[in-house]
Amino acid sequence: MIIGIPKEIKTDEFRVGMTPSGVLELTKAGHSVLVEQGAGEGSGFDDALYVSAGAVIWESADDIYGGAEMIIKVKEPIEIEYDRLKESQILFTYLHLAADKRLTEILCDKQITAFAYETLRVGRRLPLLEPMSEIAGRMATLFGAIHLGRYNGGSGRLLGGAVGVERNRVVILGAGVAGKSAADAAAGLGAEVTMLDINTERLTYLRDVMPANVTMLTSTHDSILNSIKEADLIIGTVLVAGAKAPKLITKDMLGIMKKGSVIVDVSIDQGGCFETSHATTHSDPTFEVGGIVHYCVANMPGMYPRTSTIALTNATLPYAIKIASTPLNTLLKDEMYLSALNTYDGYVTNEVVALAHSISFGSCK
Repeated sequence: MIIGIPKEIKTDEFRVGMTPSGVLELTKAGHSVLVEQGAGEGSGFDDALYVSAGAVIWESADDIYGGAEMIIKVKEPIEIEYDRLKESQILFTYLHLAADKRLTEILCDKQITAFAYETLRVGRRLPLLEPMSEIAGRMATLFGAIHLGRYNGGSGRLLGGAVGVERNRVVILGAGVAGKSAADAAAGLGAEVTMLDINTERLTYLRDVMPANVTMLTSTHDSILNSIKEADLIIGTVLVAGAKAPKLITKDMLGIMKKGSVIVDVSIDQGGCFETSHATTHSDPTFEVGGIVHYCVANMPGMYPRTSTIALTNATLPYAIKIASTPLNTLLKDEMYLSALNTYDGYVTNEVVALAHSISFGSCK
């Protein structure tokens, strides 16, 4: 198969869909790889490294899309890329279609076979989401702490406090990979951490492995209300695979929070779990509503593209090779790949995406 790796063009995005090491494995598996000129530079991989791995460097994104049977990316196509997508092409990337009806329609109109990293399931795991969730969770605590600084609009409280000064409080909504990563970082800084989730089995597990300054609560409307009243930093990491994130904190609820506190919405790629959230960028990351600082960067791991690209390639490569090497009619008999499939042959094949946009659901079975 001819595989294309275009340069990412979303604002402040410096990751790339595959490292040179990953390209080498694709070429060893018998595939041809086209890489757009300069695609890896933001992650520290120059064109010569891709050539050494067996790739061919093409100058134009139009040529990459036009010449490839399968496109491997990091982020969902944006408007300028819609016309570049080729009829019946395979697309393998983060898609987050529940938050983007227009892209969903484009993929259906062009009969794109779209596999989404974020919905691929192996048992109860989402293995292609996990590496970026880990990085985003850690970043959520670090950047939340930074924006608590007075000169960044926050309350002026140092997250971990100091000797003779009370610890500050962090509330984390969601106890998955991102939530645990955020809690590890916050606890390590010395904050008092409360994690909320509806999965009591997960909370029981975390209770036994997390430090003593991390408390577990079952997530209900009342427990969220009570927790956010004294919170200095709130981190939202809730996820329903493929679906829009539930709105757990409304605009009215901001009124009970301390002025100058910070909320970080890791769920923003799925529409955000705070009613007042809207996507921001690394160059302009925050805004304020009701005295509360909002950090809602939509591609958080893009700030650390070297680490993120390597971690993402490590996770996606085996699946990319399988997709490229297996006839579609065989591949789509596998429940794991069906879980990743979001559009196919003009239909939305992910039920929660179809529900989010009131579009008819088409099964491949």
